[in-house]
Amino acid sequence: MPKFAVILPAAGKSSRFGNSREKKVFTNLKDRAVWLRTAEHFVEREDVVQTILVISPEDEERFKEKFRPNLAFMNIQIVLGGAERADSVANALAEVKEEVDFVAVHDGARPLLAKQWIDQVFAKAIETDAAILAHKVASTLKRVNGEQVIEETVSREELWEAQTPQVFRKSLLETAYAKREGFVATDEAQLVERIPHPVSIVSCPAINLKITTQEDLRMAEHLLAAVPKEKQFRSLHPFADDGPLPL
Repeated sequence: MPKFAVILPAAGKSSRFGNSREKKVFTNLKDRAVWLRTAEHFVEREDVVQTILVISPEDEERFKEKFRPNLAFMNIQIVLGGAERADSVANALAEVKEEVDFVAVHDGARPLLAKQWIDQVFAKAIETDAAILAHKVASTLKRVNGEQVIEETVSREELWEAQTPQVFRKSLLETAYAKREGFVATDEAQLVERIPHPVSIVSCPAINLKITTQEDLRMAEHLLAAVPKEKQFRSLHPFADDGPLPL
């Protein structure tokens, strides 16, 4: 069975979240931190041998103090992030174990995952070396100018909205980062495309959203119950009982 490492970037500034007291990944989504709900999808998988959470240096002390009980019962490695997302992922990639075959990068603020979607993108990556979850664009798209006036309607026929996990053979992702040369990428697939190497798409519902704003958080609260579930995760909190986790 191929071995996977999972990198969870959570070092962003959350500038669009609108909460000066708490970053989006550390805020609660129905009584559990967003990052914790995200990490739980990976830490109990038999094919995942390493889970790395990337946080900002400014958050390290407070994070470890607040979530010490969870970290004690979860095999999660903490890595400090850099100036940009790519820098943060590069820091984590440098810590990936030698035995790992594939690396999955998944947004720490994207908690509405289903096991079947992870299974599908992992399987596609094994088949093609590079695969991401994505959602086909359904809305009409407009290109506008600086005055917010429409310049043209853009065809959506071949457009997909990239999601995560984005999964790559480790050696491929390492090569992509080695050739980055200061290029500012918005996701890992963009770096792999530049090598160049084809990246496969695995269709996933739009429910797999990334929490960016307060509105996203409220939407995620309502969508939790709609995520396909194979079974409940056992509790990863030392002070909780062994029953199902609350949704």
